[in-house]
Formats: sequence, C-alpha cells, structure tokens
Amino acid sequence: MGNTDKFEMIANIYDTSERIQIAKVASDAIREYLVDANNKNAIDFGCGTGLVGMNLLNDFNSMLFLDTSQNMINQIKQKISNSNIQNAATLCFDFEKDSLSDLHADYIFMAQVLLHINDVELVLSRLYDVLNVGGHLLIVDFNKNEEIVSDMVHNGFDQVKLTDIMTKIGYRDIQSKTFYTGSKIFMGHDASMFILDSQK
Repeated sequence: MGNTDKFEMIANIYDTSERIQIAKVASDAIREYLVDANNKNAIDFGCGTGLVGMNLLNDFNSMLFLDTSQNMINQIKQKISNSNIQNAATLCFDFEKDSLSDLHADYIFMAQVLLHINDVELVLSRLYDVLNVGGHLLIVDFNKNEEIVSDMVHNGFDQVKLTDIMTKIGYRDIQSKTFYTGSKIFMGHDASMFILDSQK
C-alpha cells in the first residue's frame, strides 16, 4: 500500500487529538450501517493504530486489525494487550502486492485508507473476494477536492465514479452520502467526508 514508509515513521506519534476526533466521527458513521453485527467478524482494513476499529470492537464478535505498516500493527498489539482484549487479532499484509485466499469477513471497513491506495480497483476487487456473501464493505473517505495536489495520495473521490468502479467489480446495493465537513482536515484544507456502504 502507498506511503507505508511514512506510516512506519509516525506510528508512535500517530494518535493526535485531531486524529482521535476524526476516528470517532468515522466510527459513529460506520456504526449506523451495521446490522446484527455482534455475531459477525470484521476487518479494520488499513487500521493504522486502530483508532476506528477500537471504537467498534464491542459491535462485533471479532475483529482483525490489518495494515501494511508493522510499526502501526505493533501499536495496536500494545493496545490489545494493555486492555486485555480477547476478540481481536492483527495482521501485517499488503493487498496491493498479494491476495489472501483463506481470509474471510462479514464486514470490512476502511477509514481514510483508499486515498493511500494506488490501484483502487485492484484492492477493492481483492477485498470483494475476502467478503462473505452478503457481507459489507464500508468506506469512509474524503470527497474529491481539486485544491489538493499531491503525488502521495488521491485528492479524494467522486462518489458516483467510485460507485461505478465497485458496481463493475460486483458490489451491489451501494449507497453513499456526505456526513461530515471539517476545517483543515485534509492536508491542511477544509474538506468533507463521505461514507459508502456496499454488499457482496
């Protein structure tokens, strides 16, 4: 996944009050789309230090925290250990390089992760393979913002175009909406965030 090196370096200082606040907003938005999730298993994809997934731990039967950065995974392992959490596991893995045939989940959520992924369609199709039939992929990310020019990340996403890509892969019942606007939350710019729910 893109920018792994950067995340390796900032893992131990990642949990700023701003990031914690945005993670709470994202996890609250995700929670609205969960249906009978307490007997389901989830993957926090691109989990970072687990800020979003930790907020949702009690909503699921079990959760796998997955990231390409080993240092981020080490941070979440520490949190799991410190809190004596029994229903969580971790995995350091890069879906842009490989696919995992033996991994399956009822829910996959990714918060501000897609913008770091170079080949969006490839990763979304590999996640489709991981989902159980009837499972949900939930994406929280920034709406497209032309003011942001970066060779590190996508400058957000057009919800309609993203829906088209996902429909082509096979996702169905796709719905999305803008749910949050904040000042200077995307590379120093004001930005809005959307949530997209889709099913296999």
